[in-house]
Amino acid sequence: MTRAQTAVDTSERAELDTLLTAVAHGDRVAFTDFYRATSARVYGLALRVVRHRAAAEEITQEVYLQVWQTAARYDAAMSTPTGWLMMLTHRRAVDRVRRESAASARDLVFGHAHRPVDHDVVTESVTRRLEASSVADGMRVLTPMQREAITLAYYGGRSYTEVADHLGIPLSTVKSRIRDGLRRLRAAVAEHVVAV
Repeated sequence: MTRAQTAVDTSERAELDTLLTAVAHGDRVAFTDFYRATSARVYGLALRVVRHRAAAEEITQEVYLQVWQTAARYDAAMSTPTGWLMMLTHRRAVDRVRRESAASARDLVFGHAHRPVDHDVVTESVTRRLEASSVADGMRVLTPMQREAITLAYYGGRSYTEVADHLGIPLSTVKSRIRDGLRRLRAAVAEHVVAV
């Protein structure tokens, strides 16, 4: 690296350090300047990882929202502003790829498990009624709080986070209620099946 390039890098780092300090104090103009100086690099890295323009644009927005919210946590002793920004971007992009891969895998498994097969309609109808009856009976053994959380999640189609928001309780509490409720429900359904 030449001396001229080193001087430019040092100057850019000092400018970005100053802008991040101002952003940490809520300076919107500094945030705009920081965004203009760095957004092409953030978008470029996101695009290289996710390989989809719309996803890269979303990641870029998420990264700058995170910068606005957490600029006070930036530690110049640990990283350069650009290094910190690239780390935030890389993490979000990799998380997005992992989430999409997991969703694709779930869809594939679901598709294989639920592909149409030749079957006996009468047997399937009776089985479905028995299962529905077992689940309905099993729901009665749940506490009201477990029943409400499971109903919102599984019959209402809400995510655990949405259930937590709806009920106004912590996400960990929702997960515990649903997990414990499903255990009780599974045991009740198993007892019902054995009884039948």
